[in-house]
Amino acid sequence: MQLKQGIHLAYCTNIHRGETWAQTFDTLKQYALGVRDQVSSGKPYAIGLRLGDQTSRELSDPQTLLEFRRWLDRENCYVFTINGFPYGRFHGGRVKEHVYEPDWTTVERVEYTKRLFDLLVEIAPPEVGGSVSTVPCSFKPFIKNESQIASMRRNLWLAVEHIAALCEKTGRDLHLGLEPEPLCFLETSDETVDFINSLREEHPNDPRLPQRLGVNYDACHLAVEYESPQDAIGNFLRNNIRISKLHFSSALKVRPTLEARAALRHFVEPVYFHQVIARKADGSIERFIDLDIALDATSEPPLPAEEWRVHFHVPLHCQPGAPFETTSDHIQGVLDILAAQPSLCSHIEMETYTWEVLPGDLKKRNVVHQLVAEYRWTLAQVASRGLV
Repeated sequence: MQLKQGIHLAYCTNIHRGETWAQTFDTLKQYALGVRDQVSSGKPYAIGLRLGDQTSRELSDPQTLLEFRRWLDRENCYVFTINGFPYGRFHGGRVKEHVYEPDWTTVERVEYTKRLFDLLVEIAPPEVGGSVSTVPCSFKPFIKNESQIASMRRNLWLAVEHIAALCEKTGRDLHLGLEPEPLCFLETSDETVDFINSLREEHPNDPRLPQRLGVNYDACHLAVEYESPQDAIGNFLRNNIRISKLHFSSALKVRPTLEARAALRHFVEPVYFHQVIARKADGSIERFIDLDIALDATSEPPLPAEEWRVHFHVPLHCQPGAPFETTSDHIQGVLDILAAQPSLCSHIEMETYTWEVLPGDLKKRNVVHQLVAEYRWTLAQVASRGLV
């Protein structure tokens, strides 16, 4: 849906299963329209589309694409953004490190991303522009040498050239957002700035870079890194890095007492990584690749850190209860900045993709009701800042 100042809000459909176009289209008809009927009040309804590689190939069929465009018109819906992070399966089995494959060292990632922009040009209204979010280059353990880093820069530039050519041809404002994430090649604002500046050194004074490549700012991810929105967003803006899209998502935070660590066992599950960043009393940081690893490494007293932040997306409107808190204050900080500077970013997605693996107490309603509750929470927050 469109808010004030040309800002568009949607939930990301990566919460639903859909590894073929038929499955994806079914979820849109069943769930997205179910949410629309409760939140949009007859106004055009925005969809944040998730398309994996196979799905994007199937939707590229001209007749399939035409049918989808007609459906969007008939249902008073529009697409303004695509989640291009997960290339393959994203639900129903082990994802973990595979979500970063293929990474930006590969031609497969380049061609997939180009295809997503080709589709976006066909389905997004011209006036909303179009954004695609993508992996933070790679997963840190995958990168072994400088030649891989050079390949990532080279391949991202190929994508930038393709996006810029589409913009030149269509007059649209299209942009790709790298999504920093804990323990990935790009996990902090500093690492992201350094990498994009290295691209600038290879393509000096080329306006296509700041226009077409930016950051998909996931509030959960930056909060888990203990970055404040003022510092992280300020870092990007000082370095002329575009905020391509905002992901509204909350992480778990907890004082890791023995009792709290026992309670965290309910969040251990086999599908996704739940990276843990531990901050000690002296401010030093310790990183764990997954929650079970952090728990196994700290199974005995004493207290292993002052605070843990866990990359586990929890519903925006929910408080998980003692001993847990969430990082929703980070979203509040982002919204304060957006209210003061509405031109910061016009694309917002709510992205709680963990519905299927949430512990029971956080999953007391069906997925449509959860998404409606997230909309109501978010709309109340933006309304309190004059953006609705």
